[in-house]
Amino acid sequence: MSSPEAAMDEAQRRALPMPQWELVVMVAALMALNALAIDIMLPALSDISDHYSLKHDNHQQWVIFAYIAGFGAPQLVFGPVTDRFGRKGLLRICLISYAIAGIACMLTSSFTTLLIARFVQGMFASGIRVIAVSVVRDLLAGRAMARIMSLVMTVFMVVPILAPTIGAAVMLVAPWEWTFGVLGVAALLNLVWIQIRLPETLAPENRQPFNLRQTGSAYWQVVSTRITFGYMCASGVIFGALFAFVAASEQIFTDVFEQHETFVLWFAGVAASLAVANFTNSRIVERYGMRRISHTVLLLFIALALVNVLTLYTVGEKLWVFYPLFCLTFACFGMLGANFTALAMEPQGKIAGTASAAYGFASTTVSSFLGFLVAGQFNGTIAPFMWGFVALGVSSLTIILITEGGKLFQTR
Repeated sequence: MSSPEAAMDEAQRRALPMPQWELVVMVAALMALNALAIDIMLPALSDISDHYSLKHDNHQQWVIFAYIAGFGAPQLVFGPVTDRFGRKGLLRICLISYAIAGIACMLTSSFTTLLIARFVQGMFASGIRVIAVSVVRDLLAGRAMARIMSLVMTVFMVVPILAPTIGAAVMLVAPWEWTFGVLGVAALLNLVWIQIRLPETLAPENRQPFNLRQTGSAYWQVVSTRITFGYMCASGVIFGALFAFVAASEQIFTDVFEQHETFVLWFAGVAASLAVANFTNSRIVERYGMRRISHTVLLLFIALALVNVLTLYTVGEKLWVFYPLFCLTFACFGMLGANFTALAMEPQGKIAGTASAAYGFASTTVSSFLGFLVAGQFNGTIAPFMWGFVALGVSSLTIILITEGGKLFQTR
């Protein structure tokens, strides 16, 4: 990295309102409330079905889908609101509302009311996610932001691994309702932390008017900025592969490889490879740059996915061959997510909330849709699934080539 860039990143770190490690853990804890809300009650779904006497075996899954439905579109509202009124006040409202919704889930007397409470909880979780990314962009830009986001994701990845175990542990000492109660407690702990330690990060001169015209103009700026829109689309496409694995992972390890009893361990190993890659990215991104790393790793992702496919056809579906190759393939996400986010957000400093909202909404919506399509190709064998990885990788690379005018690995 050139000396001016190094000096700029060092100046950004010195200006942080708290130690870097505390900022990383704080932002990770805020973003983890989303993963916790999805994963912690997985062990309780059968108990929920019994409690409400649900007629169909899959109806308890609506507890998850109601939350996800609430999480999507409200981001588009929270973005402009936080750009107008600031980060900390709105974050307090979202955390309190998230906690109240968790308590409401504990106290509901009907399944319909539970779903409504979950939808509301998802709405305010989306606000927490938008503001968390906005805070990082307020304080940092460029490679320094990519480094912090990589560290955030390293910490964040612990939650999906541990959340189901936490839920099961809660149910050993308390009724299933307390899996929702834990969410309320977690939100309140975050509230106390940010109240004491987090200052308002949006500078007064960067506050944007809040009206329909200004909001439309801000979103137009996001979609009309070539780099922002391009990396938003590329992220949405490539992370469809991640969603596909989450959806099909149990079928892969239990139906294909017959690892019924040890599925959680295999899944944790894949997630651990992602965490290691995120941490590695945090150590090298300021030296090599976001473009060099993400473009190289995207090519590597495509190559590894192709190798996976070829070994399936030549060696067969052998766990000892598939698993290490797949862990390497999946680890690539750890060097794509933080860098794509930083590249997309860098030009949007004054409207970081709106940009974060648009990026989160678009990438999540596109990723979940494409992930559903790829996971749906699973037919008892892995080859169609891995071909989906290849297709998504090539599509994402094509978008980046268009965005960057045909040039990869630039250092700017």
